[in-house]
Amino acid sequence: MPAPQKLEKAQLLEIDSKFKDPLPGGTQVSVQFNPETLKLTYANQLNTSGTGDQKGGATTQFVGAGTTKLAAQLWFDVSSQTGQSGGADDVRQLTKNVSFFISPKTQADKKVIAPALRFQWGAFQFDGVMDSLEETFELFSPAGKPLRSSISFSMTQQKILRLDLPDASPLGPGAGTVPMTPAVAGQSLQSMVGGAGTGVSWQAVAQANGIENPRLLQPGQLVRLDLSASAGGTAG
Repeated sequence: MPAPQKLEKAQLLEIDSKFKDPLPGGTQVSVQFNPETLKLTYANQLNTSGTGDQKGGATTQFVGAGTTKLAAQLWFDVSSQTGQSGGADDVRQLTKNVSFFISPKTQADKKVIAPALRFQWGAFQFDGVMDSLEETFELFSPAGKPLRSSISFSMTQQKILRLDLPDASPLGPGAGTVPMTPAVAGQSLQSMVGGAGTGVSWQAVAQANGIENPRLLQPGQLVRLDLSASAGGTAG
């Protein structure tokens, strides 16, 4: 049986003011439950000049670098921990570090800035500052302590970000731009390659995709079937 895949947990990381590296000793939060959706919004700063009448059309010009915004919702719940030794009895014990990122920081030069923040979830990474946060308490204990909450937040980066995937593919640079086929439950690489009819051997496909167990693929596993001539081989 193949080993179960590790579940990546989303993280909020305090990073340096240049938006490059995690800040040593900075605040870090691992979410309790991964978000269901992530929303990206791109906006350009535009200026329209001219009247737009019959003598001449209006002209639109870029007046700024634009912005990219990420919005997400996180859930936290301590209802199952209440009464347990060492367990949290107030959900705010888990969410206070998330609220940290909306709180301004005073630097040594007395300048007040927002903490630089990185949202990272597996291969997805977004750097910016948190510009809004809303926490809704959903469940309370008999003593009136909040046990469950949802946090909706948004982050902004002052430029249009190209969220390129890191080149972690064994196919090499540009692998994310080629067609990939998802495997279905119980499918072997041999049957997948044979059904594609590309004329490439399953051994070549296995080598190019870094597949160690061709007899059983993970459901949804993406496989590049259309290899270049240099990948070589004939179906078999």
